[in-house]
Amino acid sequence: MKDFKGKTAVVTGAGSGIGLGLARTFAHEGMNVALIDNRPDTLPGAAAQVREFGGKALELNVDVTDRVALTLAADEIERTFGKIHVVCNNAGVLVYGKHILETTFNEWDWIIDNSLIGEINGVEIFVPRILKHGEPGHVVNTSSIGGFQVRAELLTGAYSVCKYGVLALTEALAGDLADTNVGVSVLAPAAANTNIYRSVFHRPAKYGGPYKGPDDTPDELKNGMPGDMIGRRVLAAIRDGDLYIFTHYATKAWLERRHQRIIDAYDATERWAKSEGLLEKAWVAGGAR
Repeated sequence: MKDFKGKTAVVTGAGSGIGLGLARTFAHEGMNVALIDNRPDTLPGAAAQVREFGGKALELNVDVTDRVALTLAADEIERTFGKIHVVCNNAGVLVYGKHILETTFNEWDWIIDNSLIGEINGVEIFVPRILKHGEPGHVVNTSSIGGFQVRAELLTGAYSVCKYGVLALTEALAGDLADTNVGVSVLAPAAANTNIYRSVFHRPAKYGGPYKGPDDTPDELKNGMPGDMIGRRVLAAIRDGDLYIFTHYATKAWLERRHQRIIDAYDATERWAKSEGLLEKAWVAGGAR
């Protein structure tokens, strides 16, 4: 997708952080922007900024876990702006400071529903509408650098579970849409200036209610990459048709270390296969599955 002026973008989690940065970036390109967020207090200010940047804005107070509400929102976007061209499934929440075995079932449900199922809902509801009109379009699913590797010291393992899922969702969707004119990308930021660590303060009652403790947002996030800068990175990647969108070059070393451990594991498997006399067998290449 190369031409953005007059086209329509949908951004979930658009009230602040990365979502707002995406919305402002698209507005700067002359796009209409549908801003979706489950916090109504953030939407008027976000929409005002989109308009200041020259875009038309539609505010939609919608929970991305609610498929009926999200479908109705898609209908309203089409009635207001016509065709949808870009969809950024960006909304998400974070459980942090907990080991996997300390994470409660309520917390698992909350993070999976919002940070994985919510993005699946966005794919299933919006992508068919892009395909239907036949014009170029693009889908951006927000994962995280935590969706490519787990840093145990951060104690955000449940979040990484969801973001690994978003990575798989996006790679599968890219394969499905390879012969179409709809591009697909997965966004994997590292430390960004976002309110995701504060999402626990707005957790609904059915997931255990709001967190009552202190605001433990790490300084690296408070001083993280601004949303507008991430928005510009995403825009460049859409233009180039990139599948993977990384924002922090330094994280390359993290992935190199993880991938080396995987290669080393294959070396260990080769040694084992030799000891069992299996290297010439079909199942070594997966043929037995």
